[in-house]
Amino acid sequence: MDSRDGAVEPPVHALEPSAEQMSAMLARVSELIIEHVVTLPDQPASYATDGRTEARALAEALPENSGDFAQLMRVLFEDAIPTSFNTAGPGYLAYIPGGGLFPSAVADFIATAVNRYVGVWVAAPALVQLEMNVVRWFCEIVGYPEGSGGILTSGGSLSNFTAIVTARRERLPEAFWSGTIYTSDQTHHSVRKAAVLAGFPEANVREIPSNDRFEMRSDALRARIMEDRAAGLVPFLIVGSAGTTNTGAIDPLDALADIAEQESLWLHVDGAYGAFFSMTERGKELLNGIARADSITLDPHKGLFLPYGTGALLVRNEDSLRRAHATFADYMPVMQNDADFVDFCDVSPELSRDFRGLRAWLPIKLFGIGAFRDGLDEKMDLARWAADELRGIPDMQIVAEPHLSLTAFRLQPGGCSGEELDALNRDLLARVNAKQNVYLTGTVLDGRFALRICVLSFRTHMDRMELCVADLREAADAVRRDALPAKTGGLA
Repeated sequence: MDSRDGAVEPPVHALEPSAEQMSAMLARVSELIIEHVVTLPDQPASYATDGRTEARALAEALPENSGDFAQLMRVLFEDAIPTSFNTAGPGYLAYIPGGGLFPSAVADFIATAVNRYVGVWVAAPALVQLEMNVVRWFCEIVGYPEGSGGILTSGGSLSNFTAIVTARRERLPEAFWSGTIYTSDQTHHSVRKAAVLAGFPEANVREIPSNDRFEMRSDALRARIMEDRAAGLVPFLIVGSAGTTNTGAIDPLDALADIAEQESLWLHVDGAYGAFFSMTERGKELLNGIARADSITLDPHKGLFLPYGTGALLVRNEDSLRRAHATFADYMPVMQNDADFVDFCDVSPELSRDFRGLRAWLPIKLFGIGAFRDGLDEKMDLARWAADELRGIPDMQIVAEPHLSLTAFRLQPGGCSGEELDALNRDLLARVNAKQNVYLTGTVLDGRFALRICVLSFRTHMDRMELCVADLREAADAVRRDALPAKTGGLA
């Protein structure tokens, strides 16, 4: 066995490597992972091709015989991984970044290697307790009272779906098709998708207009609820946003909670991006009212920098989850009735599931929650700094001020509008991304294309933001020079 290149002899029993073979695998993977992580700042922020050639080159038939471990690692680290957005790197400022803390990767290795089942309490009571600790920590972070609870999910989409099903079971009869749901025109598309999957006609999802800060208008919400009641429909659910994907906007959560109480509606807050900012002083003020929600979606793989696939749903009353999800089967073990414990299968859609709580428990215990709070404060500072710097670029307009750690902007030279303006800003985005120092994405606001910067990676610091702004300044100058020579007189 050559440990230098990671060569591993086939196991004596086909599916059971020996201790020596397992050690060799881990040694080689550790070398590759550590090299990958420490070089993340130097890796391009995205790949330079359209990915089709690389993807087709990896298409293959079902293998019948064993393969070489070293060669398989080369396929992953030399061919497959480089053809991807560098979502773990400091230059990933697109969509809503994650990051992926290294101790979480260690936790996932432990969880999958010991392979314990945590769907029912009796199968692994101590491990279930660790995950319950995580859920209760999250409840404390958002300000939920005793009696609250929740589940860890694969992400915000499943959390929003579970919340809608729970609200439906709590607020509507079995014939629920006349129930109506209220979101803003900025709400994440997973909410509409979840409503459809939960059995509602898509037309039952009402998009309430937002104001000039991209926040849901509570006056328009009240009017639409009254209109629907008059038409014989049954309003039952308001979905507010605590940090939208488009602009990071936060809906008026206190006002939405007032309406929900007065109208006996369920209030769900999609805080997948923003809810964890309530750990900070500024975020707590911005998110005032979030603890009044009946349920809250959080994404630890965003605001806590954990690996993708780590979401959470919290509820003010844990029994609401149990009423919505608990079922019985003869082959299942007896569920415990102690209020201090929980059977996750009774409060969630999942029966079989991984021990995902360890990837949150280990880094929080290792670093302490203060380190995460400081990280979020830094990201808010960086977003505000970037917005202020962008204001200094000629013709640059801030379309959405940073509420949390996201700002949207566009280049808007005089005399340029409509499709021409959209094309100019798409060109600006392409030029910045082509440099591969950072990766940005765009969206459409007020009917016009805009660029976005979202700072939410624990690896993103001032040096990368300075590089981002420098690239934007240089690209903006080039767009003005090349794309608008007649209108700008060839301005450099």
